[in-house]
Parts: sequence; structure tokens; C-alpha cells
Amino acid sequence: MVVDEKAPPRITDEGVAALRARIGIAQPNPVPPHYLRPGTDTFRIVARSYGDDNPLWCDPAYATASRWGEPIAPPPMVGGDSIVGEDVLTADDLARQHELKGDPLRGVHAFYSACLREWWEPLRANHGVHRRNALVGVLDKPSEFSGRAVHEWNANVFADADGTLLSGQYRLMIRTERTEARKRKKNESVAVEPWTDEQLAEIDAQYEAEKPRGAEPRWFEDVEEGDAIDPRVKGPLTVTDMVVWHTGMGMGMYGVSALRLAYRNRRRIPRFYHRDPLGVWDAMQRVHWDPEFARRSGNPSTFDYGRMRETWMIHACTDWMGDDAWLWKLRVEFRQFNYVGDVQWITGRVVRKHLMTDANGVHPAVDLELAATNQRGEITAPASATVLLPSREHGPVRLPAPIGGARTLDEALRAAITHFDRT
Repeated sequence: MVVDEKAPPRITDEGVAALRARIGIAQPNPVPPHYLRPGTDTFRIVARSYGDDNPLWCDPAYATASRWGEPIAPPPMVGGDSIVGEDVLTADDLARQHELKGDPLRGVHAFYSACLREWWEPLRANHGVHRRNALVGVLDKPSEFSGRAVHEWNANVFADADGTLLSGQYRLMIRTERTEARKRKKNESVAVEPWTDEQLAEIDAQYEAEKPRGAEPRWFEDVEEGDAIDPRVKGPLTVTDMVVWHTGMGMGMYGVSALRLAYRNRRRIPRFYHRDPLGVWDAMQRVHWDPEFARRSGNPSTFDYGRMRETWMIHACTDWMGDDAWLWKLRVEFRQFNYVGDVQWITGRVVRKHLMTDANGVHPAVDLELAATNQRGEITAPASATVLLPSREHGPVRLPAPIGGARTLDEALRAAITHFDRT
């Protein structure tokens, strides 16, 4: 029998079974946290990295007068790939790390499709953060695009150093048998047109009108289904925006570094590095600021990180809801690229107004539908969120119970498995 060595990698029953065997095995984050004990300076730098000037995050005089009594971290910070969180691994966890070697679906295309986040308690200044990470769901699904696909859900759960659960972040990676060649060929025809003075003036006018709601409560009783949230504009995207983004958010899970540290990182993950036109090794993350590297990946130009649009959705929610409210859940899907020169309009509306009850009591809540739409009219990132609002009848916001009523990081991971690993 002749074996076709060029046959594309396939999703097999054995590979899926091997992947499922990893569910629940805690593993370390690939790189150390960008911040170990974040303070108000950190809160400010992170918020400014995605264009947020809410004083609740970084002005002690302002925040002390709020219901929180002190500055709290902007929601995007309590999560992220490697922003915060020191790994909590037991001896049993460490003894099982050999079970995580290699990829049972090696060579099968993977793309970051969606992220679901929820927040249970605020992170306050000068507190350490602990985290647990594990694969929590492997769903074998038919796919119109590829014939067969696997949905991998990975969970990161975070707690204050005193054990108070803070948040959960759940990332969806979709594995498909075919490459995205057709999609990339389509992307090659995308052209970002230069902006006119009139168009830029319209965007500037929107920026001028934007501000956080702040200390004025948005009462549950005053919100109606169908209400639009205040729109936000982000862009036109520049390479500078991504430089500022990295200033606050760090370099992500690949640990991209400079000079001697870059050499060491290249030794650690050599496949992530490629030669530039001068023959110098550089990280593939360069696709976000180098047009030539971006074209090698099948795109017409440099593009953002999906997580940037996730933070923009958070910004739109927190600006709209005010200081007394609480952003409980957010789900974002990443469907199109956002290229340098593109602008994204963040819009949304209230689609449901309801009372949610959990172990912590009754929560007046509203569900939002959100979208990031570019200048070509394409929705690049649809999203949904749930916001808890203060109520004249029910009183101030009560913070929600963690997933599955969990009280520890381990319980939160187990609850995530119960939620996501549904075949």
C-alpha cells in the first residue's frame, strides 16, 4: 500500500478520545503573569491600553466615594491570557503533566473562535491572584465547512490570594480538517481605503461625545427591552494602538520577549519563530504589526487580536452601565479580521430584562446583544452580555455566585467541566 505522505491531517476517533482524556487535568500557564500584585497604576495602564478613562479603575479619590470604596480592576484585567494569576498546582497535578505532552490532533487546523467570561468579585489593588487552568470540554461536531470539527473549551479560573473567587474565562478553539485556504484567498481581496477628512471628523465627533456614565446610577426600573446602549467607536486601527495594547496587556501566552530573552524564548518554542526579510529570527506575532508577515499568513495586511475587540465590548458595557452596576457575563465571537485602518463601531441593545436568582439572592439583570461592525458594514464580532443593575425596589447590586456555586478554584474547574463538556 502506498502511503500519501502529503495527505492532510485528519480528526480521528482515537485523537478525539485522547484529547478527551485530558479534560480536568490542571496545567500551568505557558508563561508567568505580567503582573504579580497589581495596584492602581496597573489598573490605569491596563484600562488606557484599550482606550478606557473611567476613574473608577485608577483614581483613589473618585473610587473611594463609589459603592466599592476604593479603585477596582477594570474587568479585562481579571483574566486575559497571561496578565495576572500565579499557577496553583498540586503534587498530583505535577505528576500528571506527562499526560499532556504533544497534541492528539497535531496538524489539524485550530482557530480561536469565541470567548466567554464571567466576573464574580472585584479585584482590589495590591492583591495577588491565583489561577487554575484546564481543558474542560471536547465536543465532536459535524461541520459544513470541513465535514468534521472538534470544539475545545479551555478554562482559566481566578481567585484572590485569600481564596475569594474572582472570575472565569473560557476560550473556544475550533479544530477543522481543512485549512482556511479558501477563506484566506477571499481575505486577499479586502482593501482598506484611505480615510477622508470628513470621515475622520465624524469619528472624532463620536469620540468627543463619549464618556463613562460614572456615578449616576442606571436603575433597573428605568431600562426597557429594546433600549439602545450608547455606541462606541474604536479606530481607525493603527499599529500604535497595538503597541499601547501590549504596554498594558503584556505579550500574551507565547511570552514574546526582547534580545537575550527572545533567544531563550525561541529555544523554548522554535516553531513560533520565522526569519524576516533580513534573515533575522522573529516571532510570528509580528503579523500584528508587519504587513509582510501578515501577508505570509494569507491576509492583505496587519490585523488586531480578537481579544482587543473583547475589551472594547467590555468598555462599551461599563461606560453604559455606570459605577454601581456589575458586568456579570460576556460572550464574544470572532468572525472577521479587523485590519489596520479599519474602524469598529460597537453598538448594542437590551434584549431581555429579568430577575435572576442564585445563592447570593435576587439580581435585577438585563441581557444585551452587541456587535462590532466595520466601515464595510461587516459584523466582525457579535457578542452578548448580562449586566446586573441597581434597583429602587430590590436595592444595590448583589454580586453573583460563582459558576456552579463553587467556593474554590478546583470546584470552579469541575463546574466548568459540567457546563462545557456536553456531547
